[in-house]
Amino acid sequence: MNILDEIKRLLAPLNASVIELQDESHRHRGHAGAQHGGHYRLTVVSEAFVGHNRLSRQRMINHALKNLFHTHIHALSICAQTPAENSVTPS
Repeated sequence: MNILDEIKRLLAPLNASVIELQDESHRHRGHAGAQHGGHYRLTVVSEAFVGHNRLSRQRMINHALKNLFHTHIHALSICAQTPAENSVTPS
């Protein structure tokens, strides 16, 4: 499974203009939890986040990706922004 493709598929309802995933698993080698999924940093930019606070945005993402936790994702750092808050150019 390509984890980025699967994350994009699961986050499709958010109509994100940016989804970037950085694999930081190499920084956690030897960590007990690293056996059950990778460590990732995720940036998502979406109009769906307008009017939602940081915690609500993270919950939206965690809910969408819930089936990947403990199998493909052990740790996920999330940056969830609206287009007005974002400085990343869409890819």
